[in-house]
Amino acid sequence: MWILIGFGLGILVAYAAFRLHALNVSGAVSAAVIGGLIFGFGGLPWATLLLIFFISSSLLSRVSGQKKKVLYEKFAKDSRRDYGQVLANGGLGAVLALVYWFFPENMDLWIAFAGCMAAVNADTWGTELGVLSPVAPRLITNGRVVPNGTSGGITLAGYLASAAGAVLIGFVSAVFMPAYPAGVILFVVVLGGLAGATVDSLLGATVQGIYYCPKCKKETESAPEHHCGTETEHLRGWRWLNNDLVNLVCSIVGASIAVGGWLLFG
Repeated sequence: MWILIGFGLGILVAYAAFRLHALNVSGAVSAAVIGGLIFGFGGLPWATLLLIFFISSSLLSRVSGQKKKVLYEKFAKDSRRDYGQVLANGGLGAVLALVYWFFPENMDLWIAFAGCMAAVNADTWGTELGVLSPVAPRLITNGRVVPNGTSGGITLAGYLASAAGAVLIGFVSAVFMPAYPAGVILFVVVLGGLAGATVDSLLGATVQGIYYCPKCKKETESAPEHHCGTETEHLRGWRWLNNDLVNLVCSIVGASIAVGGWLLFG
């Protein structure tokens, strides 16, 4: 019965997000499946972390929307998330929820899920708020000043936003597990979240596929076409490593670091 309720909630949330223009059609279908798996097999604590990430990221994407419209030409996609973004941010969580259904006493699975959600939340908060920083970002690898929205560019404001996003997930994770040391849960989840967001920036600055639009004369993550419809030219990085795969790696790193920290200090 709870699984059916979970999928019903997943469909309702996905439909509401579609109506609010936070998801496109493919994103809404994927979100219904991912949300249903996490809600149905994980229960209320897992559903809460997912909703915190999804609702907060959707709201932040609307902050200073007019200013961000200029920056979206650099990004692979706009503010309406599609199936790739949904799977990248929630796919690992859905797998963990399914495993948790069979091993509900395994605390490592909860920590892994919390670390995963902390990482994608930290990365999203850092991106959505970091691009609004009045200070130009610097490339994470060498400190060179780069234009706003450049993959791998970081600012102090962006990193503080990432930390806040990770702390929120870590705090709620600890609240749901009162029988375990709250300080340790908070620490390892935040550590995983920041580690995942940092790896995301490193990949963006080094090996993520980056392209160039000859019409707009701008770098972009979009391929094979820019948002203007012009075919983009490959500049650097691995063609197969797009932003969705980078986000997936971010979530895996977050889960792995959080579990590693839990095994050491928990």
